Amino acid sequence: MSDEETMDMKARKNKYIKIGKLDVAEPLYYLVKEEIAPDTDVEVEHFWNSLADIINDLEPRNSALLEKRDELQSKIDDWHKQHPGKQHDPAAYKKFLQDIDYLVDEPVDFKITTENVDDEIAHIPGPQLVVPLDNSRYVLNAVNARWGSLYDAFYSTDTISEANGCRKIKKYNPIRGERVIERTRNFLDRHFALERDTHKHVTKYFIKDNELAAHFGDGTETTLLKPQQFIGYTGSPDKPDSFLLCHHNLHVEIRLGEGYFIGRRDHANIYDVHIEAAITTIMDCEDSVASVDTEDKITVYRNWLGLMKGTLARTFERDGETIERVMEADKTYIGPDKQTITMHGRSLLLVRNVGMHLETDAVLLDGKPIPETMLDLMVTALSAKHDILGNGIHRNSRTGSIYIVKPKMHGPEEVALANELFRRAETALGLEPNTLKMGIMDEERRTSVNLKACIHEARERLVFINTGFLDRTGDDIHTNMEAGPVIPKNEIKHATWLDAYEKSNVQVGLECGMKDQAQIGKGMWAMPDEMNAMMKTKIQHLKAGANTSWVPSPIAATLHSIHYHRLNVKSRQQALMETVKISVDEILTIPLLDKDRKLSKNEIRHELENNAQGILGYVSRWVGQGVGCSKVPDINDVALMEDCATLRISSQHIANWLHHGIISEDEIHDAMKRMARIVDRQNRDDNNYIPMSRDFSTSIPYLAAIDLVLKGREQPNGYTEFILYKRRQEQKNQ
Repeated sequence: MSDEETMDMKARKNKYIKIGKLDVAEPLYYLVKEEIAPDTDVEVEHFWNSLADIINDLEPRNSALLEKRDELQSKIDDWHKQHPGKQHDPAAYKKFLQDIDYLVDEPVDFKITTENVDDEIAHIPGPQLVVPLDNSRYVLNAVNARWGSLYDAFYSTDTISEANGCRKIKKYNPIRGERVIERTRNFLDRHFALERDTHKHVTKYFIKDNELAAHFGDGTETTLLKPQQFIGYTGSPDKPDSFLLCHHNLHVEIRLGEGYFIGRRDHANIYDVHIEAAITTIMDCEDSVASVDTEDKITVYRNWLGLMKGTLARTFERDGETIERVMEADKTYIGPDKQTITMHGRSLLLVRNVGMHLETDAVLLDGKPIPETMLDLMVTALSAKHDILGNGIHRNSRTGSIYIVKPKMHGPEEVALANELFRRAETALGLEPNTLKMGIMDEERRTSVNLKACIHEARERLVFINTGFLDRTGDDIHTNMEAGPVIPKNEIKHATWLDAYEKSNVQVGLECGMKDQAQIGKGMWAMPDEMNAMMKTKIQHLKAGANTSWVPSPIAATLHSIHYHRLNVKSRQQALMETVKISVDEILTIPLLDKDRKLSKNEIRHELENNAQGILGYVSRWVGQGVGCSKVPDINDVALMEDCATLRISSQHIANWLHHGIISEDEIHDAMKRMARIVDRQNRDDNNYIPMSRDFSTSIPYLAAIDLVLKGREQPNGYTEFILYKRRQEQKNQ
């Protein structure tokens, strides 16, 4: 945005334009009028009047469902209070949940009928990025992460040890480079084997008789063991610039010619190997974004519009040089029969709107804030209509679909409301029925135990379900707050309910016909610098039946893509369809401390400090700087990806232990102050960081952290946004 545009937007801030029943903040009104609506066949007044009608008709249902959440929580609290100190009775507890309509009957067997789904979602298993939509640099890095360099990924991460002369140094280390080449050749041999010998001995690749051929140092030649893996090439047949291979629906591009550093002396003239990496990316308006007012929302919406038009760009300085980053173009190759092959150059994009519990004053109806999720849907869908109409430089969906992920839904009634909201938006924006595809985040307990019923409500537009351990754990702790003290946070990762929840998500998705039709996803790898550990463990998500899984960076996507070559997810899903169904009883298991277990003072102190440090490390940036997602050093200085979901579990965990007397309020204050000093030290090199320990009584981020814990029990469903929004607005107004 130019300086003039910024000044103009600030001048319009807090001013409203009256349109029918709505008062629309001026910056938002002009964004829609001047940038989003043109060329969409949607008139501005029609857009806002349609939104007013939608809010008028659906907001009462939205409010009623939020009230039902509170009513159910109150009944569950009362149930646990009426059974203090007694052995938990799973059968009685389950019947109680059925009686209060928390647990509903499963629908009869059915299959989803979603149509016009892009291959990236239906047929190509692969990594998925989740990126804060308010950060254009991250956004462009992610959209361009469809293809990633194996050479860069191996060389720059701990997937290759620094022992035996392989240390990463400021200058290029040729020994480490040789290890990168060896590792990459092993990858090619494993998944793109030659008819004989190995890629390590090839001195030249060329195209012969419409096949990929390889020449060895001894003068002999061979071809691929599976010739159909060869897709196309660029350059000339006898001296190609690159060639394209395919395995498990994932493509690998071998680049030939004079390279830099790693491939400079390669005897086969390979200077890099690029693989399809981030097949899809969720552009996030929610947990990873600190968007608390109209100004913030404009940034989020404008970035999404730029993606849908293909115009998003960012200019920055590097080593004294001005660099402009833009969206990558598609790739073209010459096929074996001389036809042109076009490959998508960018990750397929979904957008995650906020949950139905939030409101925004960017638009007022009868003087009151409106549900933010309704505004999100209308604006992001209208922006995406440019893609549907082919108005942009690039195409996102090639099947005419718009992919919207809905978070924080509790049970099938809320999914039904979201489905009606989607239908109304389609009518208002002139979109064909079911153009808006829905992703359901299976991250709330009432959704987990009723997942089949939730999917049934969205069966004509469903394209995605995904487990979210952290939000799901936060909701589990809050829901059963009165049942007793929960086990330490790390132990929850091995709790009965969590394993059952993860398995059930896949089983239900497959049962409902999602194989070859939609994505069944798994959650984030939270340690972006620990790639060697990721490569050893994250393949378990594929073994569990997920055809996509979240990663924290483009390099992580490149490395994680290797897992999808190693394991055939489709075959694994087929096998899992024959397994015994997980019982809902297991998912309802409550992770409580054994009544006979006595935690030591050191155990309690460690748990409290670990949670407090995580809360402060995240909130200091969210509230203090408006950063919704970042690498936050933990108590051991290990960088972890933190967002509102990690904050929810940590704050609810402390609130639970406070409520049950394991820790006191004084101990919380003492721990928070100790950890705040550590967080200040960890951020000492950040010029924009304001230390909390200078004055705890006036530090808004510190006070937000205290609120999140001491007021944790009273927050609806344990959500953190109500406190975060208030404190961030307070910080911005200073």
